Amino acid sequence: MVTAPEASLTLVSDRRRLAGGNLPAVAAAAARAGVDFIQVREKDLLDAELARLAGAVVQAVAGTGARVLVNGRPDVAWIAGAHGVQLPEEGLPVAAVKRSFPRLLVGASRHSLEGARRAEAEGADFVLLGPVFATPGKEQHVLGLDALAEAARALRVPVHAIGGVSAQTAGLARAAGARGLAAIRPFLQPDVAEAVRALRGAIAAPPGERPAP
Repeated sequence: MVTAPEASLTLVSDRRRLAGGNLPAVAAAAARAGVDFIQVREKDLLDAELARLAGAVVQAVAGTGARVLVNGRPDVAWIAGAHGVQLPEEGLPVAAVKRSFPRLLVGASRHSLEGARRAEAEGADFVLLGPVFATPGKEQHVLGLDALAEAARALRVPVHAIGGVSAQTAGLARAAGARGLAAIRPFLQPDVAEAVRALRGAIAAPPGERPAP
């Protein structure tokens, strides 16, 4: 069982499902509560709108320990002053982004051990693997804890879990070797700080005291 260091938490954005739709305000509250990464994942926005939103999120979390990632768009991340980019499996090549944007932290979203290995070989700073647990619309593609554990053992870079991560499943993912946990739905509730506390508590709780998934 993995106990240290403490796993990172990533808030993956979906502004259209947020009460009030104010992503910078939610990001600021989550960052103050201890979220480590904010991934701006707003695929419907045009370039200028995405850059403005990402820049607003960067400003909102300034002074905290949180880092901002932009999904799929290293150019927008660079312009907005974000800390990094999260590259989808069918997106831009990791190695090319590392060469063109050396300042950016590069995460790679992958859906298999083979894909995760390739991302590491190409220079990814971490791999976001999933879906680990069942999540609406992706029930047929669940990888499960064994696949997460295998990837965590095989890779030298951190493996973060995504897909069905909640207070009920976070501890299981952490025990399987995940060094980070990423989610959308837990952070949609009105009190985002409480969501952060619940996830942190689930990670820290001994296995016998964790809520059943």
